Amino acid sequence: MAERGFDIQRTQMVERQIRSRGISDQRLLAAMEKVPRHRFVPESEQSMAYDDMPAPIGAGQTISQPYMVALMTELLRLEGPERVLEIGTGSGYQAAILAELAAEVCSVERFESLAGRAGALLTDLGYHNVNVIVGDGTMGYPEAAPYDRIIVTAAAPKIAQPWLDQLADGGRLVLPLGERWTQVLTVVVKHGDSFEQESHGGCVFVPLVGEHGWGSG
Repeated sequence: MAERGFDIQRTQMVERQIRSRGISDQRLLAAMEKVPRHRFVPESEQSMAYDDMPAPIGAGQTISQPYMVALMTELLRLEGPERVLEIGTGSGYQAAILAELAAEVCSVERFESLAGRAGALLTDLGYHNVNVIVGDGTMGYPEAAPYDRIIVTAAAPKIAQPWLDQLADGGRLVLPLGERWTQVLTVVVKHGDSFEQESHGGCVFVPLVGEHGWGSG
């Protein structure tokens, strides 16, 4: 499909799947209309890149449904100067959206093949404020902590202590929390030594693997 066709699909995605469902952050809507989502999926899957569903990207992983990307990002409440830690780079699409809205993004991916592909694509697209690291995302990335925001893009059985430790005071953590096959989209806000937790509806993500996830894989 020609780029013009993808541009039309992307505009329709934002209007029909995101804005119509109540996402109102104008910077976020503009970012999702700008970032070429089809570039982040295998060529064989590009025809479904803008559909209202996740899409496979290899290594048993997926690129999240556009609306879920938008909802999780809106819950981060990004204003521009934040440093963000992303757990689970995957395709790199969520990192690109974050890069449009925040000052700096550190993204941790356990699959070296996915990290390499995502890092190269993000650089090719001009996102030089994203650092993709290969590692166990359940341990966070202490080398660059603290973070104003943390987003977890795989299902977590618990809120890992390293994330809480690496979250700045007043920071927000957004993650799918719960059982292996069904979770609740959860926001944790750090206030000094205490944490406020909010629930934002059900969701389904691939399991997070690592020391504080669903086994070591």
